[in-house]
Amino acid sequence: MQSFIVEHLLGEVVDVYCGGPDVFNGKVEACADNVLTLKQNEKYTHIAIDKIIAIWQA
Repeated sequence: MQSFIVEHLLGEVVDVYCGGPDVFNGKVEACADNVLTLKQNEKYTHIAIDKIIAIWQA
């Protein structure tokens, strides 16, 4: 998953589903050490890659 995100989604705005009612969104700023970093409104969200169920471009 990490290599897919780096190769295809780096710099793109995405939505990330990890289960339950929450969907995270933002611009993919980084993906390293099994952590995805999204940026939205000057705030960062860090998501453990192994928790991602689905990711798509917004």
